[in-house]
Amino acid sequence: MKITEYVASFAEPIVKEHGCELWDVEYVREGSEYYLRLYLDKEGGVDINDCEAISRAVDPVLDEKDPIEGSYHFEVCSAGLERQLKRPSDFARFMGSAVTVKLYRPRNGLKEIPGVLRGYEDGKVTVEAGKETITFPKSEVALVRLRVEF
Repeated sequence: MKITEYVASFAEPIVKEHGCELWDVEYVREGSEYYLRLYLDKEGGVDINDCEAISRAVDPVLDEKDPIEGSYHFEVCSAGLERQLKRPSDFARFMGSAVTVKLYRPRNGLKEIPGVLRGYEDGKVTVEAGKETITFPKSEVALVRLRVEF
């Protein structure tokens, strides 16, 4: 089991007890440092108090279970308005929402295509961009992120 899956397995019930949803768990290297991050979501938005309370509740469990060898920084944060969609359930939940599709290689000179999410199947992403509907194969898509329009 991956570190992120293991951490999610014991962090999710704690997050739910605090009235939030565990959106994602990330374990990444940035420079010479490692970071374990929990991303939260909640109806009405996540605030600093939610992050602090969940950090305090999860921290001792992390110490006890010790899922990561070596040192790392532990952070708890909001998933944010322009969060990345990763799981099929994320795509289903935000169908019809404004998104930005980031591509590995430019298509018609663009690496980022704004549009409205219209479909997701087996990694293929379909968006309505202006007057055209475009389906991107999984191999072309670097990431899909919600887009906030003001």
